[in-house]
This record gives sequence, C-alpha cells and structure tokens, in this order.
Amino acid sequence: RTAVLGGHIEQCNECGRQRNTYNSCRNRHCPKCQGLDQLKWLEKRKQELLPINYFHLVFTIPSELNYLVWINQKVLYTILFKAASQTITMLARQDKHLGANPGCIAMLHTWGQNLMDHPHIHMIVTGGGLAPDGKKWIHSSKKFFIPVRIIARVFRGKYLAFFKQAYYNNEIFFQAKTAHLKNHKQFKQTLDSVYKKQWVVYAKKPFSNPAKVLTYLGKYTHRIAISNHRILSMENNRICFKWKDYQDNNKQKVMNLNPNEFIRRFLLHILPTGFFKIRYYGLLASRNKKHNLIICCKLLNVVYKLNKLDAQTWQKLLLKSTGFDVNKCPYCKKGQMKIIGLIPARGHPF
Repeated sequence: RTAVLGGHIEQCNECGRQRNTYNSCRNRHCPKCQGLDQLKWLEKRKQELLPINYFHLVFTIPSELNYLVWINQKVLYTILFKAASQTITMLARQDKHLGANPGCIAMLHTWGQNLMDHPHIHMIVTGGGLAPDGKKWIHSSKKFFIPVRIIARVFRGKYLAFFKQAYYNNEIFFQAKTAHLKNHKQFKQTLDSVYKKQWVVYAKKPFSNPAKVLTYLGKYTHRIAISNHRILSMENNRICFKWKDYQDNNKQKVMNLNPNEFIRRFLLHILPTGFFKIRYYGLLASRNKKHNLIICCKLLNVVYKLNKLDAQTWQKLLLKSTGFDVNKCPYCKKGQMKIIGLIPARGHPF
C-alpha cells in the first residue's frame, strides 16, 4: 500500500479534508495486505465452531533439519503437515486415548521472533470427536486426551519415516553444507542422531470457550514473519525491530540488522507458489466437513447454520467484523470520505 501501485484520493463531504489511499499488492507475505483475507477466513470459521473445548498444540522439529527444510520447502513442509496430522488422528482414534475422530486445523509458521528459520505447526484440535459409527460424540477430559510425550515420540517416528521415504525416492535436494548427505551412510547417521533427540510438542491450556478460539486464530492464521509495528527504525543503514527472546524468560529485546541481513531473513519465509499454509484434518477435512458438522451439531444439540458470506464490499465486512468504519472521516469524525480522483501506478516495483 504505497504510491508505487497507485490508488485514489478521498475527500470528506463535511470538512473537505483529503487523504491518499493506496492499492493493495495482495501478496500473502505482505504485512499490510492480509487483513481482509483474515476477516473472510474468520467469518467462515465462525459457522464451524462447536460448543466444546478446543486445544492448541505446537509441533517443532530439531534445528539440525532447518537448512534441509528451507532448501526443500514444498516436500518437507508437506511432510511436517502429514506427520503432525496423522499423529493426532491416529492416536485419537485409539480406544485408550479418545476412541473417536477429532477435527484439526493446522497452520504452518516458519519463523522465530528473531526472523531466523524455525518451522513449526500450530494445531487447533477439538476437545472430543465422532465415534467410529458416527452415532455419538465423545467428549475429552479438560486436559488434552493424549500425553504429550507420546505425541512427540509418534510425531518423531512419522516425520523421519516420511523423510527417509522422500530421500530414497530422490525427492530431497542437497547442496552446500548438506551435500555430504547424498551418501547413504552419512544420511543414515544424521537421521540416527536426530532420532536420538527429544522432539518438542507443546500442548497449551484449552480455550475457555469457542469464541476464544476465533480470537486466537485471528492472531495466527494470516501472520507473516514480521509485522510493521515491530519495526522501530530504519536509519543509518540499520533496521531495528523488537523481538521476544523465549530462551531468556520471554524478555523484550531490540535487534539491529543491516538491510541485506534483514531482507535475507525475511525471504527465508516466502512460501512456494500455491502452497497451502492452513490445512484441515479429521472431521474438518474439506471432503466431508459439511456432512460431519451437521452430524456433530445434531449430537451436541445445536443448530447448524451454513450461510454463504454476503457479497459485500470490504468496507462493510470490516465494519461488521471490527466495528471500524473506514469511510468515516478521521479528522472531523462526522463526514464520509468520497473518492474524487485517482493516483496512477508508477509501474510494477519488480
């Protein structure tokens, strides 16, 4: 949203003040252009919430794999989704844990607060699921229904099994500091060393009510590596931004980078074209989602309402979702901003 892509000039019909409004680049990695997509996504998810507990899990892989993942994003991010989702759905269906099919929403994040590569999956899981015969809803306890240490072990085994399969199918690319892994013996030694580590799966406290799920999801679904409000200054060929150091009691710190290093770190998190970073599993899988939700609502004694989103302007959607009237004059607070002219684009910046 800068003058490069053009825009329009608006004027208040009461006080006469003017402002420039610039066009969106619509890139999903842009810190300013994800708000509308996020609102639309949340509006759809509101219709799918059930009156149950929801849990939040985080699946993380060892840092030794980060470089390999970065140069094989499409393959290894897909394996990350596959291993995390299969771990939860498989364990949940076992009678000793839940004995039911849960619903999962998985979101890929690839960064840490310092903008370095840190691929991990945030997953929202229903507090219960459909019984195998589809005739009963099985509630989970208030705590997550699978011990975290078991989840971590199964996740580790599945991820490395899929990794090994991709390797022997020649789907993994090696270069620079990983070139030696083309040797099968070296590759096996690396996987053995990673397998010996304890993998981290974190289960947070359950949400207090379904509405809190949406509040939380809004913060995570359409996030990118860094938002504009974290950038403090861009002066003297240095970029300063605030970050939270999780290894130092979550202390707020300031990082100072030169532009090349800042851009390098940001580009670590540009996803492959067409890659879906939000995916659905279990009873929320797209193929049978509507059918499953109808059954779940019936079993939970709630009415299922699937309403198509109204064909409304983004201004009305923003007003409905946030209460913010973007057309209201920011100066006099009385008039409405009306378009009076266009700002021509200066040509594509790339």
